[in-house]
Amino acid sequence: MPTTEAYLMLSATLFAVGLLGVIIRRNMITVLMSIELMLNAVNINLVAFSERLSSLEGQIFAIFIITVAAGEAAVGLAIIIQLYRLRSTINVDEARELNG
Repeated sequence: MPTTEAYLMLSATLFAVGLLGVIIRRNMITVLMSIELMLNAVNINLVAFSERLSSLEGQIFAIFIITVAAGEAAVGLAIIIQLYRLRSTINVDEARELNG
């Protein structure tokens, strides 16, 4: 059985990869996937501490974060589709100024 420290290291690694994806990438879909990766890293932390403390609060928060992430992905993809229709690009740098 893996220890809590192993889960924390996995979570920290996933969060770092997600953070690098948000900072470095310019494609909006990649940025959105990186945000999802960071949210999943937080979920791993919550479930690991929930298991260690024998409490259900961390797992309940993780389920809540999963539902929020699903809504965020749906809204984010809708915004990306509309931006692509308007500008014919999904580059973050070109989306900073949205005036026509």
